Amino acid sequence: MLHETALIAIISVGFALAFVFGFIAARLRLPPLVGYLVAGVVVGPFTPGFVAEAGLARQLAEIGVILLMFGVGVHFSLRDLLAVRRIAVPGAILQIAVAATLGALLARWWGWAWGASSVFGLALSVASTVVLLRTLEERGILDSVDGRVAVGWLVVQDLAMVLAVVLLPVLSGTDATSSAQPVWASVAITLLKVAAFIALMLFVGTRAVPWLLARVARTGSRELFTLSVLALALGIAVGAASLFGVSFALGAFFAGVVISESDLSHQAAAEALPLQDAFAVLFFVSVGMLVDPLIVVRHPFALAATLLVIIVGNATPSFVLALVFGYPVRTALTLAAGLAQIGEFSFILAGIGLALGLLPVEGHALILAAALLSIIVNPLLFRAVLPTELWLRRRPRLLALLERAPADLVELPSSEEEGLRDHAVIVGFGRVGGTIGRAFDRAGIPYVVVESNRAWVEELRERGVSVLFGDASRPGILEHAHVERARLIVVATPGAYRTREMLRRARKLNPAIDSVVRTHSEAEQRFLKAEGVGLAVMGERELALGMARYALRDWNADSELADRVVSSLRERVWPGVATDAAS
Repeated sequence: MLHETALIAIISVGFALAFVFGFIAARLRLPPLVGYLVAGVVVGPFTPGFVAEAGLARQLAEIGVILLMFGVGVHFSLRDLLAVRRIAVPGAILQIAVAATLGALLARWWGWAWGASSVFGLALSVASTVVLLRTLEERGILDSVDGRVAVGWLVVQDLAMVLAVVLLPVLSGTDATSSAQPVWASVAITLLKVAAFIALMLFVGTRAVPWLLARVARTGSRELFTLSVLALALGIAVGAASLFGVSFALGAFFAGVVISESDLSHQAAAEALPLQDAFAVLFFVSVGMLVDPLIVVRHPFALAATLLVIIVGNATPSFVLALVFGYPVRTALTLAAGLAQIGEFSFILAGIGLALGLLPVEGHALILAAALLSIIVNPLLFRAVLPTELWLRRRPRLLALLERAPADLVELPSSEEEGLRDHAVIVGFGRVGGTIGRAFDRAGIPYVVVESNRAWVEELRERGVSVLFGDASRPGILEHAHVERARLIVVATPGAYRTREMLRRARKLNPAIDSVVRTHSEAEQRFLKAEGVGLAVMGERELALGMARYALRDWNADSELADRVVSSLRERVWPGVATDAAS
């Protein structure tokens, strides 16, 4: 006899419909998550047919949020988190204040009370962690400067929303303890709990968790290692929520951060990835289940105004603040597009406001429907980032007005300029550029770095590195690096258009300069070769040929034979491409 349960039903039907509608969305060249959201609407209580249990779906979706934030924490080191604190902390607070104020004023214009308006505004001011992180991963920029700034911003938003969730019952007067202690005492207790949790994770977790993973790994059991990773991710998240009052997402993030201190961090992330992807799909299905499609008919103008506040109220202040803090236009545009949507914390705030009697049913419905629309529109905003950046770069005066930087960071000190000749110019000092710089240091080769991350520029200057702040594709930046007297320019940053602009400007100043660039496309590689670039390196090619060379040597082939075979492969698979000096 078949015993159907609510848990099996929601998982099986949710995955099946998510696959069907996700596939249809992909065929229509829409993001698959649009299909997942439609699947949720289909199984929701506002449409006929099968109705899934919404409460159970939300709990399953919460597991996806936990695993996703855990994975981000594993790849997001403490150094990365501290590096963006100067923009993430004040930037996120100011952005929340602007968006929440706009939302509250809109609700007041509709005639709502201040309590309802405040909840409504707060719900429109916090971005969905799942949506933004999935988008950053799909675009391959999660580990970039833009991705680190966005993740740091999300962490600060989560901390602010934890405080808001705790304070709502107190401020509404429905909390049982509100009469026993003043508001400031509740705020202080909440902040102390959050601080205690973070301190426990940073000072105890960074030692205990890696030690535990190492002991489990020595058993040689993959099942035990997978269980240990899931137990730590879920256990710390639930424990953080129960004991310290922080959110599941924030607890899971710091669980990942402490595991990142272990040598087994990459294996831990790999073990959690399959479950992370699966439960993240259920998150989008659960969002769709909450939405009443008829809200579009009943309150079309109110819904449009709410969506406008979400997009403009979050995107505009984040864009302006990123520029104020000295970040390039590309980072500002990425941050603005990423934050122009709302998600899980908005649902929590809306639910609490409704339960406390602060938010009307109409406001709850508007928040959920606007959240769904903002998630659908968000990929289109991301697609507009590159065209907008290119449009601005074709207008150098406007770009120069936006990308302002302190004069002391865009010019080398006079002591470093003296005698600077026959040097190298390294554009970008991340993992690739930093490794090249260390090689130059060991060989005694002088070089100047051009970096668009202001925090890194300040840090490198403290370490004694000759570095300039700016975008090397912009007029005037390479002049300050004295590229006219340089022997070599190394472009270690991705981006075909910007790479071409850098090479064009460098050759205009110094026609004899040699060049080595990084590329991710065979077509771009062939184009750069035809343009006379010294060496265009494609990561996948060098990785494949390096592995092939090692495998041939390990198979009792002598070094000369292995090198000949690899050279032959290089010319056949990637004809017309310069040979790497390492081969």
